[in-house]
Amino acid sequence: MSDSVRKYDVVVVGAGPTGLLFSACLARWGYKIKHIDIRSEATVAGRADGIQPRSLDLLCNMGLKDDIMAHKPGTFRDVAFWDPDPSGLGISRTGSWPSCPASVSARYPFTTTLHQGLIEDVLIRDLERRGVHILRPWSILAFSVDTQCPDVEYPVQVKIQNMNTGDVEGIQSKYLFSGEGVKSSIRKKLGIQMSYRGSPLVNQWGVIDARISTDFPDIKSKCNIHSEAGSMMIIPRERDILRFYVQLPAESGKTCTLDDMQEVARKVLHPFRVEWEYVEWFSSYKVAQGIAAKYSSDSQRVFLGGDACHTHSPKAGQGMNTGFLDAQNLAWKIHAVQRGFASRSILATYEHERMHVAKRLLDFDASYNKLFSERRQNHNGGQPEDDDFVQAFREACDFTSGYGVTYPPNVLNLDHTHPLSAIALLSSAYPAKTTLRAGTLFPAVDVTRVIDNSTVHLEQAVPFNGAFRIYIFAGQTTTAGIPAALADFARYSLQKGSYYSSFPPVQNEGTGNFGSHCPPLPIYAFCTIFALHRSDIDIDKMVPRLLGSDRSQVYADDAAGEGTTNDTTHRRMGTDGNASAVVVVRPDGYIGCIVRLVEGSATVDVLNAYFGRFVTRSMGSRLKEEGLAGIDVPVLRR
Repeated sequence: MSDSVRKYDVVVVGAGPTGLLFSACLARWGYKIKHIDIRSEATVAGRADGIQPRSLDLLCNMGLKDDIMAHKPGTFRDVAFWDPDPSGLGISRTGSWPSCPASVSARYPFTTTLHQGLIEDVLIRDLERRGVHILRPWSILAFSVDTQCPDVEYPVQVKIQNMNTGDVEGIQSKYLFSGEGVKSSIRKKLGIQMSYRGSPLVNQWGVIDARISTDFPDIKSKCNIHSEAGSMMIIPRERDILRFYVQLPAESGKTCTLDDMQEVARKVLHPFRVEWEYVEWFSSYKVAQGIAAKYSSDSQRVFLGGDACHTHSPKAGQGMNTGFLDAQNLAWKIHAVQRGFASRSILATYEHERMHVAKRLLDFDASYNKLFSERRQNHNGGQPEDDDFVQAFREACDFTSGYGVTYPPNVLNLDHTHPLSAIALLSSAYPAKTTLRAGTLFPAVDVTRVIDNSTVHLEQAVPFNGAFRIYIFAGQTTTAGIPAALADFARYSLQKGSYYSSFPPVQNEGTGNFGSHCPPLPIYAFCTIFALHRSDIDIDKMVPRLLGSDRSQVYADDAAGEGTTNDTTHRRMGTDGNASAVVVVRPDGYIGCIVRLVEGSATVDVLNAYFGRFVTRSMGSRLKEEGLAGIDVPVLRR
């Protein structure tokens, strides 16, 4: 391509929720994005509609939660279960269960339901505020990756076409991302196969978004209904709209009409009255669980996300949410590489982590959909919680909420069970005595900000800015000055060759490794939490300058209120006020490693070893000198 060809950091194809969130992440960090969609307009009706608690956390961290809630979405906290009545006359309620029980410990313990088009609108408006506009209707004609080309910084060559005018445009890019959905043209051009678990289930399902008049008592709750006429799920939405998933007769070759679906729904809800007032959208589908053989090209320049690499039934409300987390996972890793912080090798962990999640999702979906589709006998007086379907639902709440999504050990997740745990022989700081585990989400906890006595959600204290969050749980202290372990942590962090001094904050925009399209953003964000009452903390006297330069990130562990100990959050970490720890949290909220906070260099030695495995600059530490900092964990073998 000639020098006149336009160059972009990323080309994104597909403007569904996955593609839009991927662009929204990168747009926050100043990347130049070309985003196209083959559709002439955004989603008008139907498709996905459920935002799970973990996804709402993510949107909050991106500053988008208020925009979502401004649409007055539906929400539900409980799920009602209905089964054939013992009398043989219709259905009766057999129980209910929280959709996100207290055991999950979610910040927002409910599911938010909103038409996909409105969710897309929130993301599109956010992108437009940042100078990114979706081009419609454009399609991708061809692409190639030439890592040997002279302009190696832009190795992806892309041709796109305007579907209205036929105009063709050539682009050079650093990365190409497919958020196109199950029919991804990029996946097909890469030759990546989808593998399916057997043939689609016999059961065909209808989907209706409608407003009805009824005397069914749980119409404002999510309902899982089994009846002699079949199974159905009801989900409350915005504007008094309801979504119905209706099990249809398994008649080969028959195309079910809206009338067919409505008649089945009426029979399932018998003896309750149903009058259809308004139908916004309807469709039908058969269930198939599928997963792509790979999530990227061998060059790690072309990636797939969302339905382009995994498909399943919609009834567990996981499709859009899984796509959101695909996008977030890949975006921060690309950012870490492009800013010169991380080695390109970390891009392989996208597939390693997200394919692990997709396989778990498909296992759950196959089991859950099978139980949902089975005909049930009438309830014979047994306890509802003994029912296989109810039990499967309860056991899956942690996973379906998003909080139970975990990642296996790899270069980013320093689990105490893998080879780097050998550093415990050399360091008094590892492993930390805590119930936290690498590869899990940092828990939702409250603390008190010292400077203004505000209660802060600690997991939200640092926005989604691409920084690694380093939480220092300093414990209790009786000293008048800076605690010795905290002073040593700051001292060794500032030593030449440490994880911190190797990547100091960038002062001037467009300098260093950031490039002209990526403004300076923090590599690390420190939060210091004392197991003390706020009135007992003097930032100037007790916090080293490195940690206290941003005074808004110094906290007291006293948010539980009067009459409680000042170490509630420390205890949530599995420790107490007498045992201090440092928790390194990745930009996506997942724990990377947990270290004891001890006097001397040991704590920083472990952080140097952790970051030294994947950053682009050499880390100097005692552990590296003894040959342990470079120990790696193999990622997924292809």
